[in-house]
Amino acid sequence: MAKKKEIVGIIVGGGPAPGINGVISSATIEAVNHGKTVIGIRGGFKSLFDGNIRCAVPLALEDVSRIHTEGGSIVRTSRDYPDKVKKKFNILMSTIERLGIRYLVTIGGDGTLFMSNWIEREARGRINIVHVPKTIDNDIPLPGGVSTFGYETARHWGVEIVKNIMEDARTTGRWYFVPTMGRNAGHLALGIGKAAGATITLIPEEFKERKVSVKKVADILTGSIIKRLHLGKDHGVAILAEGISEKFDLEELSHYEPLEKDETGRIRLSEIQLGRVLKNFVKKTLDSMGIGVTIVDKNIGYELRAADPIPYDIEYTRNLGYGAIKFLLNGGTGAMIVFDEGRLRPISFVEMIDPLTGCVKTSLVDVCAEKYEVGRKYMIRFEREDFEPKNAAALAKGARMSVREFLSRFSYLVQ
Repeated sequence: MAKKKEIVGIIVGGGPAPGINGVISSATIEAVNHGKTVIGIRGGFKSLFDGNIRCAVPLALEDVSRIHTEGGSIVRTSRDYPDKVKKKFNILMSTIERLGIRYLVTIGGDGTLFMSNWIEREARGRINIVHVPKTIDNDIPLPGGVSTFGYETARHWGVEIVKNIMEDARTTGRWYFVPTMGRNAGHLALGIGKAAGATITLIPEEFKERKVSVKKVADILTGSIIKRLHLGKDHGVAILAEGISEKFDLEELSHYEPLEKDETGRIRLSEIQLGRVLKNFVKKTLDSMGIGVTIVDKNIGYELRAADPIPYDIEYTRNLGYGAIKFLLNGGTGAMIVFDEGRLRPISFVEMIDPLTGCVKTSLVDVCAEKYEVGRKYMIRFEREDFEPKNAAALAKGARMSVREFLSRFSYLVQ
């Protein structure tokens, strides 16, 4: 009687990111080549919480051999509320056992990593589990500053979009405020802004205060417009990291914008019309000065998440999928697989969890590092030298203000 093949399950959590199918493809191929049966969990963790064993989709070589160049996820993905996670966790574990999963590959961001760690603890050796980090936000701390897969593709297409917007701005003589995804981190916004050569990029990490006023952010943008006009330019593009919204006092922000929550109960930052809020504020300020400027707000983010991966992410994800299965079949469990200095290696879940908060560690932009310094040097915005007597006089004239009024209104931005 033939021995029953062990089952490898593959599940995707969180938002889409270019390269998911590359991980699914290479993991499936490597597992099948080692005599394992592979199933994809269609619909992510939500299907497991619902106890739906019909969510299991058999994955064979012919199903995955050409999907590594495609965006999206052939097994889809989902999120769920934290309270439902707590209430239904036993159902999830029972569903995994009913499906007969011996090895589990999870693909996702910090929320999926947290779930993976929880499942591994509860499984107590019955299931070997490995996590493959993915997010276009690039906010999972990987060794050597390596980006999470999906980030490079998202940045690439973000730059292409912003380049076109910059040309439109120049051609029509107008400004664009362009919010980008990234949650609390400014990696994606900064990467797009630097590579495209945007006029100014604002990220949450540059604001050290716990809460920042809408007025302060709007004044920085107003200053950028005034300075560009002084330089003879009537157009520009400002990239705005969506995480800035979370820095705002939510009560203040609610006066300008309705706030929605996602399936996990977090404020849906990508739904906040950050560009519109700031556009209206800046436009009102400029109108009061007698300066007529056209400003258009344009969000980008969703169009980046399910894009076909660029070759970097195709190769990267094939490495990660292969490494995930190799780790599992060698007896490994409870770790995230990463590509570090040309080699695949695991990082234990314990290392990824903050012992004080119990949450997954996050990686933010280091505004003291050269990576940010370079981007900052090429922005057009008020600097300390702009408030020296000679420069202040010229800028104040352009803003149709007295020097005293100009200094009173804007000098706090560089203090």
